[in-house]
Amino acid sequence: MSSDRLIEEFNAGKPAALARVVSIVENHRDGFEQILGSLHPRTGRARRVGLTGPPGAGKSTITSLLVKSFRDQGLKVGVIAVDPTSPFTGGALLGDRVRMESVALDPGVFIRSMATRGSLGGLAAATREVADVLDAFGFDRLVIETVGVGQSELDVARTADSTVLVLVPESGDSIQTLKAGVMEVADIFIVNKADRPGADRLRNDVELMLGLRKGVSFGNVPAHHGIDLKRLNPARLAREAAASTNPTQWTPPVLSAIATKGEGITDIVAAIDRHFAYLEQSGTLRSRRRERMRERVMDVVGQKVSDRLWKDPHTKAWLEEQLPSVEEGTATPFAVADQLLRQSGELVRGEERT
Repeated sequence: MSSDRLIEEFNAGKPAALARVVSIVENHRDGFEQILGSLHPRTGRARRVGLTGPPGAGKSTITSLLVKSFRDQGLKVGVIAVDPTSPFTGGALLGDRVRMESVALDPGVFIRSMATRGSLGGLAAATREVADVLDAFGFDRLVIETVGVGQSELDVARTADSTVLVLVPESGDSIQTLKAGVMEVADIFIVNKADRPGADRLRNDVELMLGLRKGVSFGNVPAHHGIDLKRLNPARLAREAAASTNPTQWTPPVLSAIATKGEGITDIVAAIDRHFAYLEQSGTLRSRRRERMRERVMDVVGQKVSDRLWKDPHTKAWLEEQLPSVEEGTATPFAVADQLLRQSGELVRGEERT
C-alpha cells in the first residue's frame, strides 16, 4: 500500500491503517518522517497522562479503570504500555493487553505495547512519536504507562501533560522511593493497595516530603507572634495546599486507592482533570508542550548526527586508527572526539563524502 493511500485510510479513521502507521513509526521504517510530518498539524488536542511506578504497584489495573472512566464520558482513549527489554535476549513480555483485557476489545480504545529496546528513561525511544500518531488519529485521552521508577526513568514527564506516580506500601523504604527527581516529576501521587499495612504511613511520608520540598510549611507563618504550632506540620499543610482551588498553583495530591476493588478511581480522575485545568489557566500547559517540542528537535538532531557518524565506514575506520594513541596516553578521548567532529562536518550536515 502506498503512503498516500495509507494516510487516506488513516484520515478516514480505519483502525487497520492506524495500526500500520504506528508500526511504521515505532520501527522507523522508510517514510516514517514524512508520515509524522503530515500528521504534525493535527497533534496537540489529546490530553496525555503518564503513569509510572515500581513493578507490581498495580499500574495496569489503574490504567484499565482510568480507561473505563474516560470511556464512560464518551472519550476515545489510546494506551501506550511500555515494557522493559531484556538486556540478554532483547525480548520483552508485552503482557499489558492481557492485563487490560477488560478494555482491550472496546472499539473506542487502542492499546499498543512497546518495548524499551535498551532506551534509558523507562520509555521506548519512539513513544513520543507513537503518541503523536494516536493524537492525530483523534483520541481524546492518551494514557502512557511506563516501566519502573527511579533517577534514570523520568522520561514519562517529557511525554505527558500530567504524570501520575503509583506507589504501594510494600515497595520498600518510602523515603528511598521518593528520590528528588521523582518528587519533582510527579503531578499526582497514588498510594495503591491502601488496605495493606503501612499505607497511611507511606501517604504521610509522601506528604511530608512534599511539604518540605515546596516550603508550604512556613509560607503563611507570622514572623514572631501568633504561631500555631499545630499548623507547622508539613504533611498537613501539603495536604491542605493540594486541596486548594487556586488555578495558578499546584501542590501534588496524595490519593489512596484499592484498584482491585475499583476504589479511589473517581478521585484520581478528578485530580487529573483539576491538574489539566491548572495547566491551562496558569499557562504551564503551553510552556510544557513547547519544551516538549524543543526536546524533540534536540533528540532528532542527536539521533541523526549519531547515525550519520557511526554508520559511515570511513569514520569507524579512522576511529580504530586513533585507539592505539588513546591506549598509550598520547591522545585523549576528548581530543579524538574534537578532531572527529572537525573533519566530519559534511556528515553532520548530511552531505555525501566525495
